[in-house]
Amino acid sequence: MTSLQTGWYVVQTQPNAESRAVVHLTRQGFETYLPRYLKRRRHARRVESVMASLFPGYLFVAVDLAAQRWRAIQSTVGVSRLVCNGDDPAPVAKSVIDGLRAREGTAGLIQFDLPPRFAPGEQVRIVDGVFAACLGLYEGMTDRDRVAVLLDLLGRKVRVLVDDLSVVAA
Repeated sequence: MTSLQTGWYVVQTQPNAESRAVVHLTRQGFETYLPRYLKRRRHARRVESVMASLFPGYLFVAVDLAAQRWRAIQSTVGVSRLVCNGDDPAPVAKSVIDGLRAREGTAGLIQFDLPPRFAPGEQVRIVDGVFAACLGLYEGMTDRDRVAVLLDLLGRKVRVLVDDLSVVAA
């Protein structure tokens, strides 16, 4: 657990090596925190839910700079570097970590509070962009605050992704 002198710092990991870095940092006695969420992924006509890092390529580590050998983090398997200001690690406010942990559900995954504004199949209007003033059917949200809308173009339904703020109820 963290002591009173322990602070939170950001570690940049090697590509797709967040879990590997967590394992090796934990073996060295560092407390780590890797916030994850459930991401919907579409592949080969299937939609599946997978755990994804909330901050790809980064994780948090708790270090007591006076008592622990924090420079060992730099050479840990899976770690690219410890994010620093000059020669000293850049601290992260404990309230940031506490805020992220407060949003975790029972499975330890970050929960997003934004429910969809529309029901699937509901008619919506696009208000700006290339498809401004077009009517379509709301299909769902993607993981990047974009909305999937089915538009009737050239006699068939075409799936279009637009910004969430560009869609209003028809």
